[in-house]
Amino acid sequence: MRQSAEINFPSGAGSYAVTRWPGPGVAESTPTVIAAHGITANGLAWAPVAETLPEVDFVAPDLRGRGHSRDVGGPYSIGAHADDLIRTLDHLGVERATLMGHSMGGWVAAVAAVRYPERFGGVVLVDGGLGYPLPEGTDLDQLLDSLLGPAMAKLRTVFTSREEFLAPWRNHPSLVDVYSPTVEAYQERDIIGTEPELRSACILDAVRDDAADELQNPDVIGAIHRLPMPAVFLYAERGLLNEPAGLYSPEVVAAAKLADAGVDVRFVPDVNHYSILLGDRGIAAVAEAVRALL
Repeated sequence: MRQSAEINFPSGAGSYAVTRWPGPGVAESTPTVIAAHGITANGLAWAPVAETLPEVDFVAPDLRGRGHSRDVGGPYSIGAHADDLIRTLDHLGVERATLMGHSMGGWVAAVAAVRYPERFGGVVLVDGGLGYPLPEGTDLDQLLDSLLGPAMAKLRTVFTSREEFLAPWRNHPSLVDVYSPTVEAYQERDIIGTEPELRSACILDAVRDDAADELQNPDVIGAIHRLPMPAVFLYAERGLLNEPAGLYSPEVVAAAKLADAGVDVRFVPDVNHYSILLGDRGIAAVAEAVRALL
């Protein structure tokens, strides 16, 4: 297993946590990849991908309000996360990197690429980053509950034990076929408190504020159409609960005309919104997209 290290640096009201899988050889000759996770996730969601890219220096922060960056505090927004990625690269002394984002992290990556084009050589968006306006009057909390299901329920739940916290994820329809010790370590990073009062580290207000920004802010929604560097957009066949309809239908992707914006669009069959990052077939597709940009 590839060795990783956690790096923390002061930020806001707390410290910002970054997991780093160092690359081989002399640091100056090793490409860096920095990756932004999904809306209720943490940096260890990228561990399976990092294992598959041993030739790179792989960097995955816990975004503010999540994981070990829980106490950084607000403001919470896609732009704030994009700025945090730059602070991370500055702290690590990295001038230029390849940028990745999954789910909400796709919007973070797209906004970071638009704001800081000199810092990135390419961007990979994994089942995220392509937005579409919400119908007027949409209730954001109802939408999040509908889209995210168990991921939102855990933010409102007190768990009596580690096993009670982990059980829904071991049996989650999108994870049951790809669950592994690495996936469990990613889930365990989200646990705070002591038994019998365990909670998710993810802050509900952070989820709400970030969701509102990614779904309602025209600058965020439009970033994918203004990417100033080579870009790949990967989208999964199946959805967040492994349902047949993915987060993005082929029709929605075609209507977005991403090719006109210079984005290489790749459909990934037989994966869902989570297994595109955590299962062998999805990991291979993500790694291939990264290597194409290095």
